[in-house]
Amino acid sequence: MDVQLYVYDLSQGLARSMSRQFLGTQIDAVYHTAIVLDGIEYYFGQGVQTCRAGATHHGRPMEVIKLGQTALPIEIILEYLESLKEIYTDESYDLFLHNCNNFSNDFAMFLVGKGIPDHITSLPQTVLNTPFGQMLRPQLDAAMRPLTQAPTPQPVAPARPQPSNASASALSVGSGSALEMNTGRVNNTTALKDVDRLLGLAKDRCAIIFFTSATCAPCKLVYQPYDDLAAEAGTRCVFIKIDFSYADRSVSTRFPHVRATPTFITFVRGEKRDEWSGADPRQLRNNVEMLLNAAFPPHPHLEQSTPTLLRHSQRPIKFTKVPPLDKLVAKMGDVGKDPAVSSIVSFINAREQSGAMEAPLTKLPQFAEFLKKSTLSLPPELLFTALDLLRISITDTRVAGFFAEEHKGATGTPAAVHHLLDYVDKLGDAAPYPLRLTTLHLACNLFSSPLFIPHIFLPPLSSTLVSILTTALLDEKHPTLKASALSLAMNIASSNHQVRMRKHGANPSSSIPSATELPESEQVELLASLLENISTVEQWSDNKKIGVICVGWLVYASPMDGELRDLWKVMDAAGTLGKVQAKAAEDRLLVKEVMSLLDV
Repeated sequence: MDVQLYVYDLSQGLARSMSRQFLGTQIDAVYHTAIVLDGIEYYFGQGVQTCRAGATHHGRPMEVIKLGQTALPIEIILEYLESLKEIYTDESYDLFLHNCNNFSNDFAMFLVGKGIPDHITSLPQTVLNTPFGQMLRPQLDAAMRPLTQAPTPQPVAPARPQPSNASASALSVGSGSALEMNTGRVNNTTALKDVDRLLGLAKDRCAIIFFTSATCAPCKLVYQPYDDLAAEAGTRCVFIKIDFSYADRSVSTRFPHVRATPTFITFVRGEKRDEWSGADPRQLRNNVEMLLNAAFPPHPHLEQSTPTLLRHSQRPIKFTKVPPLDKLVAKMGDVGKDPAVSSIVSFINAREQSGAMEAPLTKLPQFAEFLKKSTLSLPPELLFTALDLLRISITDTRVAGFFAEEHKGATGTPAAVHHLLDYVDKLGDAAPYPLRLTTLHLACNLFSSPLFIPHIFLPPLSSTLVSILTTALLDEKHPTLKASALSLAMNIASSNHQVRMRKHGANPSSSIPSATELPESEQVELLASLLENISTVEQWSDNKKIGVICVGWLVYASPMDGELRDLWKVMDAAGTLGKVQAKAAEDRLLVKEVMSLLDV
């Protein structure tokens, strides 16, 4: 997808002709910019705004710059835009410190790995560097605000991919498959061969046939409810409608016992299940729900009462403390003189002092390259300094979004992040303590952006993270490492739980974008480490409580015939938790609820 920068001159040529006279320096334009993707223009004024490309109140752009191409999926792009809306609000607009060009620069950095031209982003400072510019700052801001924050003439909503039915997403259905083309809607047919073909598609799920006729007035009462149920069922069920008025004689021969309309016949995995007649929408809905439950039984955990477990916060644990940056950089020696280091330090300082509004993004690609080289330029005992800079900066959703999608192609493994984590993982126990601790804190902060989740739950990043986590979790020499590992386990187990619940249709509003669960082998490794940790900690503590919560989230609604369930049965997880002596009543209830999940 092409990425373009539309450049406008808000002064309509006056800046070029009069700037030297008033400011004592030449300014070619008062720049307003927007990013254009797939025919839609994105810009910042009255918050983040959109319209058809070239249709803003600014008229025709003075210049169109081709920034490059992005292979990122549109749903990822829109998710990143949502994070920008937290920073680029209507109230936060400032002509000199937080304007449309800052927005375009941040968005371009995410899409193509580079910002917009420096002469555009540096213009406000150029004006403020003049005495007259400083004096006229309030007047200039007031004069330009009606132009920069005008309403969008014709807002355009970017097209989001339509999510598939939540429960159906668990089924391995290829895009554009025959099953997808014949589900989610009612199939009207009159030929027996089509009926057989449709029933064949439902061999591993369920189907329902609605027999009607043109002269059946009561049938019309259930036409719309039948359509609605088909849409709700998605790929789980094939809905067929046969009108006897137009059907082939062979259809009547196949179903000779159907003598009245409306009549319904249901099938589960190729076998006839039920048959009834009558135009009762309520009965139809109840019977279809029973049919779906027969084909796809709800998980028994979903029917258990576990309020204590499920009400625990699922917001990610982050480590945001900023150390004295001058001392941190000094430890790097000559490596700390790299421009990428000074740039990211300036960004962190600006964000700490003034917030995200006055902290425009630095050149993140250069910082990413510095991080990749740091494993060679810094010895292991000092490498934590580079990781600490990333740990701090990645709590900004813009930085997190960039590093989440810093890879080749539309999907892939975040390059710099995985390089660092893989390096530390391969050092194993030989990694210095400060490096191990900083790595765990960095890993926790990856959850600052939901864009990281799909990558965290896919190899090789998933296996690297779990390996680092479990090694630290079983480290008896360093209690702080174990506590940090439990924080990371909470983030992973919580996010995995949210993904699983969305698959079961129980958490459709989750902020996590489309993602698969953590590979089952890594869930098994994590669960085994958590159970071992719980069994070795004698006294009830916050760490032990976190371990119990992680176990609960990992096992909740996990496959009843999967490796995870086999593990907790073999390890007698219920017995391990049965020995836990919690003091507070609420903690005892938590343990009891998790044990009930393990006993299923």
